[in-house]
Amino acid sequence: MSASAGPVLLTPGPLTTSERVKAAMLRDWGSRDPAFTRLAGEVLAQIRDLAGGRPGDHVCVPVQGSGTFAVEAMLGSLLRPDERLLLLVNGAYGRRMAEICRRLGRPCDVVEVAETQAHDPAALAERLAADPGIAAVAIVHCETTSGLLNPLEEIAAVARAAGRRLLVDAMSSFGALAVDMQAWGISALAASSNKCLQGVPGLAFVVCRPDELAARAGVSTSLALDLEDQARALAGDGQWRFTPPTHVVAALHEALQELAEEGGPAARLARYTANRDTLIAGMARLGFVPALDPALQAPVIVSFLEPREAWYDFSTFYDALEARGFAIYAGKMKALGTFRVGTIGAIDSSLIERFLAAVEGVVTDLKQKLIR
Repeated sequence: MSASAGPVLLTPGPLTTSERVKAAMLRDWGSRDPAFTRLAGEVLAQIRDLAGGRPGDHVCVPVQGSGTFAVEAMLGSLLRPDERLLLLVNGAYGRRMAEICRRLGRPCDVVEVAETQAHDPAALAERLAADPGIAAVAIVHCETTSGLLNPLEEIAAVARAAGRRLLVDAMSSFGALAVDMQAWGISALAASSNKCLQGVPGLAFVVCRPDELAARAGVSTSLALDLEDQARALAGDGQWRFTPPTHVVAALHEALQELAEEGGPAARLARYTANRDTLIAGMARLGFVPALDPALQAPVIVSFLEPREAWYDFSTFYDALEARGFAIYAGKMKALGTFRVGTIGAIDSSLIERFLAAVEGVVTDLKQKLIR
């Protein structure tokens, strides 16, 4: 699906992009050019609609930078210092949200379960019923640490029934996995351009309710990450307060058109699911074991247990795969030694088959070197 001078990125973002997305960055844009203002406005409206937001009820606020910038902007702009957050953690990105809250001075209670375990909606309901002082709940939809998918719709239903706001890090799921902010009652959702939307890095965003932003005007301790201030500026004249990543926005505009032509998130999810299933089946034939129960495995990135064999060393394995044209990710789980392979981006199952052939060749070579 894509040609590139570098290796195919089997990672969860940055990822392999199409030639037309790359080509969209060849034009220079003036940040205050009316044509760019219209382009950016279309991008933000399309993202809002993909999130299940409604015009007037929801707004997409851009943040220049990586996805973490948007998560920090969301937590800093939508939580007052007197609003206590219940944070559901089962991986590194949930723990990162806890660190953001600590640095921002936002009170945060952490419920952490194992990185191989999803959060239980029933347990959340009990916790919220027992503690009326909790103002909001936050969760990572797809925990990129492992590839685990938390039950977002069920978690949202519990938070909504308990009258609590829900803030979601949807970084690795948005654009492929279903979400409906209006129907599910999600207050805010953070994501970025360079994952399931298949754009390039440099733009993150938060979809949220403008009335909830307005009710917390001035609470952000950051100038650059103040979502309410940025939303107000965009509503006024369509301008970003600070220089927008124009080429990234243009690439995302093209990527969103690709998404629509593919058939929307449902079609993209089907392709990613085929990629994941092909990957897991092929790696199993080569002796590699996934770290997660299949019921929890998102079609985004798969963590494999590192072989406990003399031929295996991650750096050597990585370098050999890169020499054959593929880049993967090191593991990030605390309790298990793993490496990760992404299944998203401008790739399909035929490319996954090529990757599997490369893995087989690398394993054979490394084992033969050990014998010699």
